[in-house]
Amino acid sequence: MELFFLGTGAGMPSKQRNTSSLILNLSAEQMGYWMFDCGEATQHQLLRTSIKPRKINKIFITHLHGDHIFGLPGFLGSRSFLGGDEELTIYGPVGIKEWIMTSLRLTKTHLTYPLKIEEIQEGSIFEDDRFKVSAKELEHVIECFGFRVEQKPLPGKLLVDKAFEAGVPKGPLLKRLKDGEDIELADGRIVYSKDVTGDAQKGFTVAILGDTKYCSAAIELADEADILIHEATFDNETGDLAKDYGHSTVGDAAQTAKGANVKALIANHISARFMPGDITSLKEQGRAIFPNIHIAEDFSHFEWKNEQLIKK
Repeated sequence: MELFFLGTGAGMPSKQRNTSSLILNLSAEQMGYWMFDCGEATQHQLLRTSIKPRKINKIFITHLHGDHIFGLPGFLGSRSFLGGDEELTIYGPVGIKEWIMTSLRLTKTHLTYPLKIEEIQEGSIFEDDRFKVSAKELEHVIECFGFRVEQKPLPGKLLVDKAFEAGVPKGPLLKRLKDGEDIELADGRIVYSKDVTGDAQKGFTVAILGDTKYCSAAIELADEADILIHEATFDNETGDLAKDYGHSTVGDAAQTAKGANVKALIANHISARFMPGDITSLKEQGRAIFPNIHIAEDFSHFEWKNEQLIKK
């Protein structure tokens, strides 16, 4: 699993940071690319990556503030121009469907692919045999959600020597066993997957939050997660402003990570008041509470591998 940050700023674009958007790359898990928020000029940011808009098959919108959705109409249209023909599903708060469909209707934008829009409430919003996505409302100035993405346990590794000892020939039967399926051999004997595979492997969990004050809902969403992506619009010295505008300080983000017992924290949604020279100070403020903190920059690229978050 990989994370690509396309926009890490707050409120409006700046020279250093574009507005909110990130990509969860699940192509290795055969689930495609999922986008979280789509601020203004997100499609421009994509041009500086190798990610193709037609490969993005799900978009999760945290809330309806412009810096999180103003890039959607342009992205949806460009996805058609660039050969997109597979279904795209958008999940977001009540009102997202009306806003998207009105934008497409008034601009007479024709899409070449099926568009599905699901207006969400708290609870499970997507689930299949590999992943589950849950949503919970946070504390912002309008309805705003955070998302918990959980990979379900993976089948245990195939114990090839045991399979051969049981009489399984080389070929597709081995894959079926690895995928958890019991098989019948040519002589009628049944080989059970559990007998020739190791223990199931734990999947990863990522909590991706929208704009929020420090709140219990964020801690619940991030409980025991591997990675928490949390806004840090303000530093600890401007905590009063954070509360007034429904946002968090870097200290709030770190406190949430600590309270949820996550493995790694990525602080995101940084105010334009903080210049590149201020990032070290922000990181130090967060690290005093939660040591394993990263500050996201536009085009930051992270990989989750061997139970560790690696910055590429």
